[in-house]
Amino acid sequence: MNHLSHFEGLFKEMPSTERLNRLVNSLQDIFQCGAVALLKLEGNALRTIAAKGLVAEALGRKFIISQHPRLNALANSTGALRFPANSPLPDPYDGLLSSQPGTALPVHDCMGIHLCHQKKCWGLLTLDSLEPGVFNSEILAQLERYRPFIEAIIRLCIVEDELATIQNTQIHIKSNLEHTFEHDLDIVGSSAEIKQILKELEIIAPSDLPVLLMGETGVGKEIFAYYLHSKSNRSHKPLIYVNCAALTDETAESELFGHIQGAFTNAGTHRTGKIESAHLGTVFLDEIGVLSLPIQTKLLRLLQTGELERLGSDGSTKVDVRFITATNRNLKEQVIKGEFRADLFHRISVYPIPIPPLRERPQDIPLLTGYFLELNRARLGIRSLRLSDDAEYALLTYPWPGNMRELEHAIRRAAIKTISAGAKQDEIITLDSRALDLQLPNQFASQFLTVDNDHSLFEAVEGMAMKDAVKSFQKALILKELQKNKGSWSATARAFKLDPSNLHKLAVKIGIK
Repeated sequence: MNHLSHFEGLFKEMPSTERLNRLVNSLQDIFQCGAVALLKLEGNALRTIAAKGLVAEALGRKFIISQHPRLNALANSTGALRFPANSPLPDPYDGLLSSQPGTALPVHDCMGIHLCHQKKCWGLLTLDSLEPGVFNSEILAQLERYRPFIEAIIRLCIVEDELATIQNTQIHIKSNLEHTFEHDLDIVGSSAEIKQILKELEIIAPSDLPVLLMGETGVGKEIFAYYLHSKSNRSHKPLIYVNCAALTDETAESELFGHIQGAFTNAGTHRTGKIESAHLGTVFLDEIGVLSLPIQTKLLRLLQTGELERLGSDGSTKVDVRFITATNRNLKEQVIKGEFRADLFHRISVYPIPIPPLRERPQDIPLLTGYFLELNRARLGIRSLRLSDDAEYALLTYPWPGNMRELEHAIRRAAIKTISAGAKQDEIITLDSRALDLQLPNQFASQFLTVDNDHSLFEAVEGMAMKDAVKSFQKALILKELQKNKGSWSATARAFKLDPSNLHKLAVKIGIK
């Protein structure tokens, strides 16, 4: 058998993401299994970077190796391993295979290999099946023979990524920007909007320019601030976080700028303020729009001169800090109303970055869901935590006024409620829409899965290319039928006279799942 023939097309020029996705697709076809996943080692955890046959949210998960016996065994093995149906070790993908939607079945057959790059563990490849006995010793040996070709494809991806990094670095050097720190923060998302924000943050990070992060409550402004700091030349120095909304008019000046002994009744000693504590580093002022005008005036002076005055002091202290600010308010409107200084606004918004709400980037919902499911599975000591079809439908169609924070809380609350209702932690726990208990706010009710008439649909797709218009019609039609069937995919498939698996494939293709 010419083993290389299965992989020849994968060595052609293409993006790394596409190459790895094609790799897992090919392996699923070769081994005729339910699912294939490629996991990359990142510190003490494994992240799923490509998969076929798993539900969409599986790609958002990170698996801490010590918490998953099978992954731990694979990570420490020198050859391919098989875990038969009677293996007592739980599979990390139990209940996550998409070949039987709506079910919570454990994996019945599993095998995998440890992958290396430059004599170090790069990650793992796992193959899973709901059908027992799919993998035998001959199949295991075949997987072992394919290892060199799989590792060669991974090396190719690494080289291409390194070349892209070098090219980007050259561009940054020409702009007098240099990267000095690399750290993987958990910014989960694959939407074009998130990719663009990350690209802008990486370019602006080394410049020391003030950045204003704008967005609704819960969009993750704090995470983006930490990411920006981590990519800056100040990454080896502290980032000091200040929640301005938690400061009162009486405490704000002392908290931000510090005070000297005797400055006020209870000032028994000198105190260094938050901003001075960030010297040579970064200060992140969250919800800056709530600061009073007197505090804004002192902050403006600091930005202009680089000097601050402690409360009660006649002297000034020189500080070198980079300012990142954030707000969920419309600061331009506040300037017009006289609630925010125009000169301070222009100082802090040298580079404004709007962060779109979650409802405007629905393709990020499955990844974030997977990330929060795995996070809470580990926190609560659950064997496997997954979603039912109706829960998945509810998450995808809910408008998320509280954004990522609301999504995280909804999943945590649902997991705790399900366990409290009698679910056992050593079983595959499925969260349904009732456990999520998403109450739709009134301001979104009129937008929630309503397709009033054909005329509104025609208006919605006016000016679109035919391909995009057809996709929009398909999406509206499926969502409307799902609503009628209370989130049941099987009932919706029957209504359309479609095989359930074909409906799921279509839903993935048009962006519903």
